[in-house]
Amino acid sequence: MASRSLFLALRRRCRHNGLVNNDFQSSIRERFNLSRFFSSGALSNDFLEQIPNCLENDDLRSRIFRLRLPKRSVTNVLEKWVSDGNQIAISELRQISRELRKSQRFKHALEISEWMVTHEECELSDSDYAVRIDLMTKVFGIDAAERYFEGLPLTAKTSESYAALLHSYAGAKLTEKAEELYKGIKDSNLSFDALIYNEMMTLFMSVGQVEKVLLVVEDLKRKKVAPDIFTYNLWISSHAAALDIDEARRILDEMSCDPSSNESWVRYINLTNIYITTGHLHNADSNSLVEVDKSITQREWITYDFLIILYAGLGNKDKVDQIWQSLRMTKKKMTSRNYICILSSYLMLGHVKEVGEAIDQWKHSTTTNFDTLACKRVLDAFTDIGLTEIANNFSMLLIQKNCDLHK
Repeated sequence: MASRSLFLALRRRCRHNGLVNNDFQSSIRERFNLSRFFSSGALSNDFLEQIPNCLENDDLRSRIFRLRLPKRSVTNVLEKWVSDGNQIAISELRQISRELRKSQRFKHALEISEWMVTHEECELSDSDYAVRIDLMTKVFGIDAAERYFEGLPLTAKTSESYAALLHSYAGAKLTEKAEELYKGIKDSNLSFDALIYNEMMTLFMSVGQVEKVLLVVEDLKRKKVAPDIFTYNLWISSHAAALDIDEARRILDEMSCDPSSNESWVRYINLTNIYITTGHLHNADSNSLVEVDKSITQREWITYDFLIILYAGLGNKDKVDQIWQSLRMTKKKMTSRNYICILSSYLMLGHVKEVGEAIDQWKHSTTTNFDTLACKRVLDAFTDIGLTEIANNFSMLLIQKNCDLHK
């Protein structure tokens, strides 16, 4: 405490004498030999966080970002800032919140959101409510976010807040809750863009319910909502997963005629057409497809499953092996769709040994979501062509993973 008192006394003297920050920096380092304190850890976090940032710009953002631990209170910083006679602009709070979220400091960002809610001078926007739902999901869980959404006045239940809650459900793969909310969205008089539909398509793809993707596309078209590049990506991928390459081609044709088509869309279409065109596929460079596709973002380029199926259709086992290996090396959590895709591809190629190896890999995975209809089709295929041992092995896998084909 003595050090802190001396620090503040010297700071007041520097202000009284009109010293600028650089002068103050020199004075304070000479008086306290701060470099020794900082390097030795002699100054506690509490002390450092309470010191006004005299060595830098002493603004609100700096004070908030000096909080080192989640338990430190942003609310206290805001109240102190106001009590010192400073103003807080809502635009500044939004910017600080965005930066905190990028740094994954969700608890501190939520405190800013709570400040905005409790101060009437802050006029909240639709985006503010949506951000709060997302932050509550991350900090307190989906139940808290759900309760907050339900308690909102009707005027605040906008397309953005609905989208935020749906995103929370989809991220947690709460399919039933997501479908119930999606139904409410469709029945409402609100106007939605492609984001809502993309969320549902992504959810269905992630849990292996590929057949439901087409239903979402039909809803989108019925509502006359313009699809974006991600809508097309998910739509094409769903048909690729179902081995319907002709339909994937048709969607590409539709995409090229879309009035919203722009340069990035053309690049995506051209890339996909290269994969579909037999000559280019056979002559493609032997380097990893992960390396080849670094020129565009992960979300823009066609899915691994699609590529596996295309190369399987061309009889190029080396490429199938290569892509499957690349997929397994990523941090992406595998789904039943991924495994069914590789099993189907190796089956098409007639490589029974690799089919058995893929089933063994599936057994050791943490996959818990299953597309029961697709699994049944694969099991029936094994049985129909006389692969009894493979069929029995696959049945044991489904039993091990608690996948009930009789549901």
